[in-house]
Order: sequence, then C-alpha cells, then structure tokens
Amino acid sequence: MRRPRGEPGSRAPRPTEGAICAGPGESWSPSPNSMLRVLLSAQASSARLSGLLLLPPVQPYCLGPSKWGDRPPGGGSHVGPVQGLQRLLEQARSPGELLRWLGQNPTKVHAHHYLVALRRLGQLLGSQPRPPPVEQATLQDLSQLIIRNCPSFDIHTIHVCLHLAVLLGFPSDGPLVRALEQERRCRLHSKPPPSPQPVLHGGQRLEAALSCPRFLRHPQQHLIRSLAEARPEELTPQVMVLLAQHLARHRLREPQLLEAIAHFLVVQEAQLNSKVVQKLVLPFGRLNYLPLEEQFMPCLERILAREAGVAPLATVNILMSLCQLRCLPFRALRFVFSPGFINHISGTPHALIMRRYLSLLDTAVELELPGYRGPRLPRRQQVPIFPQPLITDRARCKYSHKDIVAEGLRQLLGEEKYRQDLTVPPGYCTDFLLCVSSSGAVLPVRPQAPFLPYPPRSCPHATRDPAQRVVLTLRERWHFCRDGRVLLGSRALRERHLGLMGYQLLPLPFEELESQRGLPQLKSYLRQKLQALGLRWGPEGG
Repeated sequence: MRRPRGEPGSRAPRPTEGAICAGPGESWSPSPNSMLRVLLSAQASSARLSGLLLLPPVQPYCLGPSKWGDRPPGGGSHVGPVQGLQRLLEQARSPGELLRWLGQNPTKVHAHHYLVALRRLGQLLGSQPRPPPVEQATLQDLSQLIIRNCPSFDIHTIHVCLHLAVLLGFPSDGPLVRALEQERRCRLHSKPPPSPQPVLHGGQRLEAALSCPRFLRHPQQHLIRSLAEARPEELTPQVMVLLAQHLARHRLREPQLLEAIAHFLVVQEAQLNSKVVQKLVLPFGRLNYLPLEEQFMPCLERILAREAGVAPLATVNILMSLCQLRCLPFRALRFVFSPGFINHISGTPHALIMRRYLSLLDTAVELELPGYRGPRLPRRQQVPIFPQPLITDRARCKYSHKDIVAEGLRQLLGEEKYRQDLTVPPGYCTDFLLCVSSSGAVLPVRPQAPFLPYPPRSCPHATRDPAQRVVLTLRERWHFCRDGRVLLGSRALRERHLGLMGYQLLPLPFEELESQRGLPQLKSYLRQKLQALGLRWGPEGG
C-alpha cells in the first residue's frame, strides 16, 4: 500500500495507533495519534481528507453504458435503487444516518457501499473543527455490518476498507480490523500457487522454443545453445523438422544449425522417409547453403533411390532443393523424367505443381547439365515455371522499389523502351527488360517476341536476333538471407538461369535504391548504371 501524502511530517498511522473506544453509553472520538486527529489539527477540509487518503472517489455501481446497454447485470431494475443508496450515503449528515441507510436496505447494499460509508464517516468527522461524538453502539453496529459482509468483498474492497478503518482510528486489535485482516490473509493464501514449470532438457527445450509463437528477438543464439545441450537421443525428427522450417521461414542462414541438420540426416538416414527428408533439406536450398558434411549428397541419393516411387511429390521437392544447390543426381532425374513416373503423377491432385517443378528441373538440365543423357520432360508436359512475380514480392509490393524505378525509367527512356514484369521462356518473370543494339543504343521493345529464344541452341546462329537483352533485377531486402549478402536460392537460381540463356543482368541492390532521395536522384542513379554498361538513348542514342 502506498504511503498517503499529507502535511510535512505526517505519515499513515500504524495499526497500533488505534482509537480510544468509549465504554457502554459513552461517546467515541478519534485517538490523539490517529490520522484523523492530525488532519483535524491542520483544519483539513473533507476534500483535503479524501485527497490525502489517496483513494479515488467510489464509482457508482453499474454506471454508464455497457455492451448490454444501460442495464446492469441482473436487470435494469437495480440501477435506480443502487445509485440512489449511494447518493443517500454520500449525503448522510451523521454517523447514525449512515448506519440507518445501510441497515434498512440489506438487499440493495453492495460491497462498494461500505467504502462509501467509511469515506463519508471520515468526511463527517473532518468537516468541523470539533467533531461530534459518536455513540459506541453506532460504531459497533457499523463494524458488525462490515464484518458480516466482508466475506463477499473482493480483495481490492478488503484492502481499501482496512486502510480506511486504520486511518479512521479503529483499534488494530478490534473486531473490525481483525476480521478484515483475517479475510485479507485468507484471500492471499487461497490464491493457487503458480504451477511449476516442467524442466525441459535439450531437445524438449528446443522444441518448446520453436513451437512458441512469440520467439526471441535473436533466436539463432538460443537455438544453438539448446541444440548444444541436447543429447543425441533427444533430437527427434519432429524437433529437427521444426528447426529446419524455422530457419527457412525466417531466412536464418546459421551454419552451425544447418550443419546440425545435415549431420542428423546422415546419422538417421535409415529411419527417415522422403516426406520427412523433404522438410529437412528445405532450408539448404532456400538459404543457398551446401553443407560441409561429406556424406550429405550420397545420403540423399540413397534416400531418393529408396523412396522415389513411394512419395512422388516429396521426391520432386527434394530435387527442387538440390536444384537450387546445383547438385542434381542423374539417377533421380532419370526416374522423375521417365514415362511411367510422368503418367503416374498426371492423375494426382498435385499434378499442376509437379509439372511446374519438373519444368524447372528440365530447364536446369538444359542449362546446367550438358552431360546428362537421360530422358527429358516432353514438350507437351512443360508449363511456365513462374508465370508471375513470386509470392513474397506480391505480398510486399508496397515496400518494393519497383514502382519508383519504373517511373524513373519512364522519364529517362520512355515507355516504349522497357517492359515491366515480362515473363520470358521458359517462365521466368523479369523486373525490367531492355533491348539494346550492338552499338549500345536502347531500342524500343517489340511487341512480337521481345525475349530471347529458348532453348538458346534451338535458334540457328545466322537467324539469331543481334539485339541484346538487358534485365534490370531488383534485389530487395527480403531477397537475401537475413543479416547477410547471400541471395536466397530461388533468386540465385533465376539470375543464374537468365544469365545462361543470354540475358545481361544489371542488379539494383536495395542499399543503393534506399540511399536515393527522391525521383531526381533516382534518375541520376539509373543513368549512371545504364551508362556504365555502355548504353545510349535519346538523341545521342539514335
């Protein structure tokens, strides 16, 4: 309880500084040492007394509108009598009148009414330089009313009543203070003790941390510590899958944790199926991290050979992660491109997404694996890989620099000399595409076939378009692993394939774009970038 502020040198009375109680038939007045005597000696007004008690005015019961309207709990018929009783108590002119209102309305009295009565008693005793004597019977009856009803008080009401009783000079060993103090102790002891938190070890603590919706601000250090304290038998597949999903979701390229997942995969190879393995290898492809574990790739090849026909979608997902790492095993590729596998997936619910993934794998074979001599995905089964901007770009479009870069290019080059969000074969969406002559002049982008032919070797060299294609790629903050300069696997794969198809890439890093203040600075920045490639436009560009 906070100490009440008063005149300099005043303090709240201890319970031992009780009132001098009169005997039967005698009058009662506050003790010389009580707070009330101190206040009266300072000629404090009732408002000053209320302020010194540091207790806000008691609010009427069920005042103001609520979600149920203006009716209190239990019906609207109680609003008038309850508020009316509080008004009568606040306007009482003597302690006897206070007691009469409380005793005559037992069904309308609530816990807060006793607070009003005690406060009004203090105001009555402090309203005159010489307070009127109070009959002992009146005090006893008021005490008995409070004692009888205090079991129904909440803990706040008990605290306030006890504080007021002490300030008004009721003796500490009297029945009122003892009853309120006993009720307060019972409430404190009846509060159930906090349930002991179970002791979590190693993998259990790691799983609990990963499952918590509110994770630490810098989670990787906590994860490393939990992983280091875990015993091998505590690291279950469920724990490691949670760890892998967390790293992939939050773009945490933490080598120690990724190496731990790779080691777990190698050690537990015999107990893991492809549905679990696809989740364990997900962060390696997404975070563009090839582990140092020597048996990582041989282990995955054995799992693919064993589980390829059991879970087709899991098999393709594993190959997608390996494709981002440029570690595609030929044996698994021959299996997923076989006619039997393709016919098998055609009737599954995941047919479209699997055809898209197989199209990406076929593109990787075309561009990155010239030594592959196995079956390929038939042309009629191929679909555009990424026909539109990636989900993360669409979700964060309001934070992207794409709009302001587009406006800068429009004012710098003209609308006809660049194309935005153009999807080029075999299905990669480009941020901005420019056509450039052999002399470096920026040409208008033709509506017909503005992109390069795919595959690159399908077009004879003599009939190939001499114009170069320049792709301006935005490298936003979320295109990188967190706290690093490593592109995410999907971004690195797109840029790698566009370069292999003959497109010249001009990256625009987010740090440089964020440093440009306004459109004029951005136009100057774009002009410098384009001129550094030897590009010309406008009157001098022809």
